[in-house]
Amino acid sequence: MQATIPAGLDRKQAELYHKLDPSRLPKHIAIIMDGNGRWARRRHMPRVAGHREGVAAVRLTVRTAAQIGISALTLYAFSEENWKKRPKTEVDFLMRLLARFLKLEVPELNKNNIRLDYIGRIHELPESVQGRMEESREMTSHNTGMLLTLALNYSARSEIVDAFRSIASAAARNGGIDHMTVDEDSIAQHLYTSHLPDPDLVIRTSGEMRLSNFLLWQLAYAEIHVVPTLWPDFDGFHLLESIAEYQKRERRYGGLNEDHTPPGSSHGRAVAAQHNANHSSSQHAPAHHGVKSGRS
Repeated sequence: MQATIPAGLDRKQAELYHKLDPSRLPKHIAIIMDGNGRWARRRHMPRVAGHREGVAAVRLTVRTAAQIGISALTLYAFSEENWKKRPKTEVDFLMRLLARFLKLEVPELNKNNIRLDYIGRIHELPESVQGRMEESREMTSHNTGMLLTLALNYSARSEIVDAFRSIASAAARNGGIDHMTVDEDSIAQHLYTSHLPDPDLVIRTSGEMRLSNFLLWQLAYAEIHVVPTLWPDFDGFHLLESIAEYQKRERRYGGLNEDHTPPGSSHGRAVAAQHNANHSSSQHAPAHHGVKSGRS
C-alpha cells in the first residue's frame, strides 16, 4: 500500500515511512528506555545529564509516534526497583525532572492531540508530583489522538499482585470467595492496563536482552526489538526503523500462518476452540503419512 507521508516528518523520516505499510502499523508500542547512565558515563558527565538528555528523546519519539498515527505509546519511565535501589539524590532529581517535564510538555502534547495517562503505584510518589501528574492528565484529557502512558513506580509483578488483590476484594463485596472468578479475562480486567490493547511491539534500547519486570502479562505475544542505541540518542527515525523491522515479521500467536488473531481476543478464543475440536476429531481419523508435525 502506498504510504501518504504524514505532516511533520523530516526528510529521512519521510523516506523511511514511505517504505512502510500504514495498514500494518502497530497499534500499541511499548518502550523500555535504557541507557541514560551509560550515555553520561561515556561522556564523563554525571548521570543526571543522561536523564536530562533522555527527556529530549522522549519528546522526539512521542511526537513522531503521534504524527504517524500510533494509537498508544507506553514508556517505562521509572521502575519500582529504581525507587528502592537508586541513590536518594538521583531519585529526588528524577522526581523534579518529571514534574518539570509534565509542566513544560503539556502545550506540546495538546498541539499533537495526545492524551496523557500513568500506570504504576502512583500513590507512593511524592504528593507534589502526584498533583502535577493529575493536573497534566486533566489538561490533556480532551485530546482524541494517541494515548501516551508513562509507567512510573511500576513493576509488572506488583501489577499482577494488585490485580489479584482487586479480584479478591471484588469477590468479598459480592458474597465471598465462592463468587471469585479467576481466569485470563478477569485478571486482564484488573490490570493497570485494562483500558489498553496489549502491545504489538516492545522496543528496548541500549542492547540489553531483558524485559526488566515490564508488562510481563501484556507482552506475551509482543514482537521484541532490541536496539544498541542508548536512550538519549533515540529519536523518531529510530522508532520508524523499529516499526520497519516489526513489519518484516509474521505474527502467528502460537498458531499457523492463516490465523493472525491474538489468543486473548474473543475471535482468538473461538479459533482456539475450533482448533481443539478439530484436533479431537482428528484423533479418530486415519493417519495421513508424510505430514510433518511439531512447531513451525
